[in-house]
Amino acid sequence: MIDLKDGEDFEEEGRDLQAEIEAERIAEALVFASSQPVSEGFISERLPRNFNVHAIMLRLKEQYAPRGVNLVQVEGAWAFRTAADLSFVIRRDDNEVKKLSRAALEVLAIIAYHQPVTRAEIEDIRGVQTSRGTLDVLMEAGWVRFRGRRRTPGRPVTLGTTRDFLDHFGLEELRDLPGLEELKGAGLLSGRIPANFNIPSPSMNDELTEDEDPITQMDLEELGLLAPRSTSED
Repeated sequence: MIDLKDGEDFEEEGRDLQAEIEAERIAEALVFASSQPVSEGFISERLPRNFNVHAIMLRLKEQYAPRGVNLVQVEGAWAFRTAADLSFVIRRDDNEVKKLSRAALEVLAIIAYHQPVTRAEIEDIRGVQTSRGTLDVLMEAGWVRFRGRRRTPGRPVTLGTTRDFLDHFGLEELRDLPGLEELKGAGLLSGRIPANFNIPSPSMNDELTEDEDPITQMDLEELGLLAPRSTSED
């Protein structure tokens, strides 16, 4: 005799499996169609049922791991990227971000490892002044942003890196930045560095610190990022 309950359970499992497959297809399509990394929250809002989006993305990541295109996680969001070992076959675009100067690379590295950091702190670490043009190049590339304002005299602006920075350099999160030994092994640090030289562990928290205030509309106007609002009535 066939147990009707077992048959119903089997049908239910089949429907659940089909729904899971469809959810994977939707998540895959959403990431593929986006030019920017897609958050798990964005994907969840567009699924017909309450699925474990993170588990779905991990399964898709595993499926794409051996292929020419990989699904990668960038600061909690997801994107398709060319497999790292095949990057040499991809023709570089003519409008690619121009090669950074030594000064820009130094400033970018300091911001990445020391964020949140002010311009004065960058200059103190480098030992030379930092031109506004150098910061402008990094901001135009989308790799550096204004975080907030330090609660110290003068309320200097604090700087940090962006998700685009992680995406461009193939990092899932800031803790993936190379450490001291890795930099030495890559020949990026001289063997004559001071004995007390160290590389700080990057802050993993993107939220404002206790000594930072958020950027306001007035701050953006002062920094020249927004046109001042008119006080006159229309």
